[in-house]
Amino acid sequence: MTAADPPERIEAEHLGHYPERPTAAGRLAVRVSYPAVILLGVGIYAIAGSLGMAAVTASYVAVLVGAGLVTLHEIALPCRTEWRPQGADVRADVAFMVAVQVVLPLLLSLAATAAFAGWLREGDLTLGGLWPHGWPVALQAALMMAVADFFRYWLHRAFHGSAFMWRWHAVHHSPHRLYWLNVGRFHPGEKAVQFCVDALPFVLVGVGSEVLAAYFVFYALNGFYQHSNCDVRLGWLNYLISGPELHRWHHSELPAESDHNFGNNLIIWDVLFGTRYLPADAAVGRLGLLNRDYPAGFLAQMRTPLIRGLDKRAAGTATPS
Repeated sequence: MTAADPPERIEAEHLGHYPERPTAAGRLAVRVSYPAVILLGVGIYAIAGSLGMAAVTASYVAVLVGAGLVTLHEIALPCRTEWRPQGADVRADVAFMVAVQVVLPLLLSLAATAAFAGWLREGDLTLGGLWPHGWPVALQAALMMAVADFFRYWLHRAFHGSAFMWRWHAVHHSPHRLYWLNVGRFHPGEKAVQFCVDALPFVLVGVGSEVLAAYFVFYALNGFYQHSNCDVRLGWLNYLISGPELHRWHHSELPAESDHNFGNNLIIWDVLFGTRYLPADAAVGRLGLLNRDYPAGFLAQMRTPLIRGLDKRAAGTATPS
């Protein structure tokens, strides 16, 4: 099977469809909204920083503005009406966002600083020479994204290919609808492993706060769009960015479809290793897990990785196409 060939499907009705946009304004909106919001977010961050705002604060301002615009896009130009979230979805995803995406990374950062800063200082060790600190911030952020995505790509494939690791990652694949807030639905155990792969190494080599914050702006806004119910058509960007059109196939309930498009921010490693999948003649159908009775609440999903065989998915299918 190649990345262009659709995998076999277990049911014909699994296929979905994209909405028609009969007006020129609608067709333009679905093509320019994603890059416009990303560029606006990056621009807000850059302008706020130039006015003296702290990098972390500026990045959160940019991300909050972007989140609001993605929400408006979902309302005005939804991809699928059946993906509109229910109250239970929102309650669970708010809990995941606060606990796993805000509080946990802060605690992990503090722990990493306490654990490694003294060790490096006492041993008179420095890893700063491994990073091109003299490059412009934009180039450093781009390099960080490419390197982080390489390691995250292989970690993501491992979470799909190992039965044990899939039990943790299944939490992220459990929603039956995609909308921007469920980007944060990860079990804290998996999030901690992700931190060790795509954040900790860059802290250890001394990447500057401006670079980390710039990376965070793209990481967050692309993640919101990636999991959103926004109708977008990215064209050639689908060979560079891991955007919503690609990532929706990754959330298919069928392993033959979901074992593709592992890129976190970029799709370049999927292109290189043969796991990019975006059929031209179809839209993804049902999302989620094969076990439609998989627990859905925040507290319930804290326990699901401890239950063997809860999801019926066959592990070990994440092989190169």
